[in-house]
Amino acid sequence: MLDAATYTPRLKTHYLDVARPALKAEFGYRNDMMIPRLDKIVLNMGVGEAVKDTKKVKAAAEDLSLIAGQKAVITRAKKSIAGFRVREQMPLGCKVTLRGDRMYEFLDRLITIALPRVRDFRGVKGSAFDGRGNFAMGLREHIVFPEINFDKVDEVLGMDIIICTTARTDAEAKALLRQFNMPFVN
Repeated sequence: MLDAATYTPRLKTHYLDVARPALKAEFGYRNDMMIPRLDKIVLNMGVGEAVKDTKKVKAAAEDLSLIAGQKAVITRAKKSIAGFRVREQMPLGCKVTLRGDRMYEFLDRLITIALPRVRDFRGVKGSAFDGRGNFAMGLREHIVFPEINFDKVDEVLGMDIIICTTARTDAEAKALLRQFNMPFVN
């Protein structure tokens, strides 16, 4: 059994031992605090069918909690939109923000287990950065994660994954994610 006090995620150890020195050499940082690092990972599920059935949001929140390893927060509509049949405070989706060891564990599972299980997967777009070093990607099926029991899923949902870094430029963030073996296409 692993002792929680001495356990560090595999990707965090890789970052400290391999990625930081490589990034420092590549970009010529003079100070260790200038080296980019992961800040947080935000997982988001929008449930479009929630307008008709609010139980689907609860099911999505349970699935997202299993994937993330911490409780998901249900997101609600800020204002009413009659065209979409949305009322104020109606539950529409769920989200989780991961930091620390859980963030590294999730990124490890995403890169090594979930992405290879995606059908027709050729890699993630290297152009999906926002200009400030944050990377966003979407998955069409949340069932690629091993925590989800395929037999108990009534509807396959998509999810957004936003990886926030402390990098100032997209090139620095891409180099950081490459150190974690993120499978970029270009």
